[in-house]
Amino acid sequence: MRIAVTGATGMLGHDLVESLSPRHTVIGFSSADFDITDIDKTLAMVADARPDLLIHSAANANVDGCELNPEPAYQVNSLGTRNVALACAKIQAAMVYISTDYVFNGQKSGPYVEWDTPNPLNIYGRSKWWGEQLVTGLLTRFYIVRSSWLYGKNGGNFVDAIRRAAQSGRNPLRVVQDQVGSPTLTSDLAEKLAEVIEKERYGTYHITNSGHCSWFEFAQRIVELAGMTVDIQPIKSYEYPTPTARPSNSVLRNYVLELERIALLRPWHEALAQFIRS
Repeated sequence: MRIAVTGATGMLGHDLVESLSPRHTVIGFSSADFDITDIDKTLAMVADARPDLLIHSAANANVDGCELNPEPAYQVNSLGTRNVALACAKIQAAMVYISTDYVFNGQKSGPYVEWDTPNPLNIYGRSKWWGEQLVTGLLTRFYIVRSSWLYGKNGGNFVDAIRRAAQSGRNPLRVVQDQVGSPTLTSDLAEKLAEVIEKERYGTYHITNSGHCSWFEFAQRIVELAGMTVDIQPIKSYEYPTPTARPSNSVLRNYVLELERIALLRPWHEALAQFIRS
């Protein structure tokens, strides 16, 4: 296939280009190439690239920044996504929209499945949920892919932040214990996404590394695998105030992958161990 990737220099976008390039012709777009909030430029650039499929990974993912300044969040994550979807519709290309666990409010007692009704707590989640609705309303061939707690080698992430904090001598580290989710390595997500699109089974997917943990447990495993000695103290969310309300339960069951008999991603702690060794 001929595949375009927005956000190609970002953490996930970089891994998508790397995963797809050996088997497909890949055109990577960054914000330097065009601004997705400019509909005319977006239509022109996508039409010129002529992809069979476009993976839209570009986003305003600064969660606290979105909460403090909502307008850019909706411009990029919602209307920017609409512009990309319209560009795909114009040339009859399929589209992949990378979404988030934050479309859910975190109040469910068990893992969220693909058909649970979104009810975001914050501006970032709302802007991404609106983006989902625009994609599904404008296109007939699409994938909505929700993931969570992403980290990788090509962008700022929780793993690197914990390692830097431990190396700085800050002691103890205070990490939230009452939010749970599935840490997901972007290279693993990219490889699975490549498998899904090659099967051309359109729809909504949850794709995360298997298993789940709290941020506190995630931090513990990071310092353990990195061979560091540092005291980590569990705290409640209210003890670490931020502008943004975050879901306490971000666990996504990869149920559609299960139903489609597509192998699930490896456990999160195995992916983390490889990431730290690399």
